[in-house]
This record gives sequence, structure tokens and C-alpha cells, in this order.
Amino acid sequence: MKERGAAMTRFGEALRGHEARLRELAVTEAGCPISSQVMFAQVDGPLRMTDEIIGMALTMPDFEDNPVPLHERVTPYYVIQSIKRWTPVGVVSAISAYNVPLFTAFWKVVPALMTGNSVVLRPNPLTPISSLIFAQAAEEAGLPPGVMNVLIEQGIEGGQMMSEHPAVDLVSFTGSCDVGVKVAQQAAPTLKRLVLELGGKSAQIVLPDAVDRAPFLGQMVCGSHAGQGCVLGTRIFVPEESKAEVLEKMGAAASSLKIGVASDPATQIGPVISAGQRARCERFAQAAVDAGGKVVAGGKRPAHMDKGYFWEATILDLPDNKNPAAQEEIFGPVVGVIGYRDLDHAIEMANDTRFGLSGHIHGVDKVKSLEVAKRIRSGAVNVNAGFSSAYASGGGIKMSGLGRERGIEGLREFQIQTTMNIGG
Repeated sequence: MKERGAAMTRFGEALRGHEARLRELAVTEAGCPISSQVMFAQVDGPLRMTDEIIGMALTMPDFEDNPVPLHERVTPYYVIQSIKRWTPVGVVSAISAYNVPLFTAFWKVVPALMTGNSVVLRPNPLTPISSLIFAQAAEEAGLPPGVMNVLIEQGIEGGQMMSEHPAVDLVSFTGSCDVGVKVAQQAAPTLKRLVLELGGKSAQIVLPDAVDRAPFLGQMVCGSHAGQGCVLGTRIFVPEESKAEVLEKMGAAASSLKIGVASDPATQIGPVISAGQRARCERFAQAAVDAGGKVVAGGKRPAHMDKGYFWEATILDLPDNKNPAAQEEIFGPVVGVIGYRDLDHAIEMANDTRFGLSGHIHGVDKVKSLEVAKRIRSGAVNVNAGFSSAYASGGGIKMSGLGRERGIEGLREFQIQTTMNIGG
């Protein structure tokens, strides 16, 4: 393990040597504004967290005691020791997403390598270039040939083979729910292990004592890489009596965001990834209106941008949680605001979704906020804060996925647990 840790330390140093290039690719390939707060997730976080993963893995024992009670350990007939043994799972297929391509690939590649596996990485065809740096860093660090591999393709044939091939032991996929289901179906005949980090339609519940914070929540979502984040809270629940005032202020705040090319330091909203994704924003904005909603701000392509896949920061007044814009992941700068009668009603609506990736509670009363958070059915819940750490895992429930990434739990996903019972 120490030898592997030394090799991975060299790998991390090699990755950091490409920081400038990775930052450039986050702008030119993924379309993330150069001054965006999301640049931390695009580049800074992964480069910093490599050593944290290595250090954490080095503290994890290969053998652990099972908590068997003494009367089972020592009997008139035998004395037995029961232990857990952790070993590499084998060959890992890593299939990453386009929105934060380095970040989503990183949380597959580095933990899998550090726990002793070999990796085949297949980046999303829309953002493949940054993933090639993993292969370059592997060569520079002197990793054994064949341990770190990158597959670039325009279609889906390679990704499908990586999910089906009997030589693959685990598939780690980040992407949409629909594709995640297909990955699971392809892996099922050989019962491969799966880690699926899929879509979300996360709720933000604003308690009555924190209504003054609500107008800026829409701005924050739309300004976070044009809303292209699976954990973003795109359903905002506010007290019914405050909804009109919140919508007015939220619409003004969202409309103030500067739309432009990602390379401009003044840009706050860059393009979405493709024409198809822009059309999806347009389709759901219209569907929201058709189902009784209203467009408070945005809702169209910016008139001054005749090129590029741009969409205005869009704030929707939704009459209820059944609206299509409240039930489906849009993955663009589109936020829906829904009024609630009381906190029980807010919690009921927040949980009325096929997703369960993240959640957000805003309240001055921390005890009440925590009580609400404990009732949210989601893989992660944030109270008055957002948090991403190498030491704290995340993952989805329901249609938002299987398994965990980050933390000890995320590292253990890439290992096999064997129970060994030794008697005498």
C-alpha cells in the first residue's frame, strides 16, 4: 500500500502540473465561466484532494475485526477469530459526465487506482479532452502500463462494452437517470457491481424566518455553471404568503446576471453544453406555462447572443409540485418557486419526487432547520451551507443512484469484503 501511495503521490503531482491546461479546458471545453465559483469543482478541488484521498486510503486497514461477541469467539469446542479482509475489486469501468468532466472522472479514477484496481475511463463525448490528462499523468508518474486507460469515442459503443464485458468487475457512472438505467441493464447479466451517481431535482426549503435569503437562491443556482449541476436546488419552496414578494426580488436578481462567453471574466452565465440542452430548457419553460405556471424572468434565448447555446436565467412561478418543471431534471438555468402552507406541506412536496440526491434547508432557527432536514429523503442534506469534501461521502437514493462517492465509503466501493473465520 505504501508503494502504491508513493506512485499515486507522483500521479497527483503530475495532475497539478497541468493545472493551467485544465483550467483552460474547463472554459473552452465545458463552457464554465472563468470567474465562476464552480471553477473550484472544475479544477481546484480535485487537484487538492488527490493527496487527501491517498492519506485517507493509507489509514484504512486491509484487515478489520468483526464484532463477534465473546461467547461466540470462545466455546468448549473451539476458539475463533472473525475478520474482514479488503481487496481490490479488479477492473473498473469509469464513465464520467460532461458538466464537471475532471471532477466526475476524478472521483472514479483516483479512488479506484489508490485501492489497487485498474481503470478504463470513458469521458462524455461532449467533453473528452480533459480526461486525456489522466493518461498523460499516469505516464509521467510511471504507473504500470495498462493500469490507467482512457477511451475517447463519439458514439456509445465503447461505453456499452465497458458496461457489458465480463472482464469488467465494477461500473462507476455519472450521468442521467435514463442512461444510468441502461448501464444497470447492461451490467445485470454478469452482476457487476455498480456505483451510479445520477440526476436530481433537489429541493430548497426556506423557513419563514429566512425568507430574506430566498431571492438570491435562484441567482445562485442559475449562476452555477448555467444550472448544470445535479445537486443544485432547482425547486425552491417558500411560505405561500411570501411567494409574490420573493418572486419579484428573485426575478430581479436573476435578470441581473451577465450572460456571455465563458472566457470573459465578467460573465456569470455561460452557455449550456449543446443545442439539445438549450432546447430542453425551452421545452420545459413552455411545459411549465402550459401546466399553469408563469415565467417571472428569462424564459428565452438572450436577444444579444446570436451564436452559442445560451439561455437566460429563468425563474418560474409554479402553482404546485406536480408541474413538469418541478418533477423533471432540466439541467439548465431554470428554477421553479413553489409556495407552501406549512412546513409539513413543504416537506411532503420536497419528498414527492422520483429523485433523492441532495436537499437544502435555510433557516435562522438551527434546531428547527435540523428537524426539517432530518425528514428529507435524500442522499445528502445541507442546512444553511453547501459542502464538498474528500472526507464526506455523497450519493443518491431512488432514481438518483446507487452507492457512494468520496469518503471512506467511496473508497470501500472499489474493494471486495471477504469474511475470514479462523479457528483453533
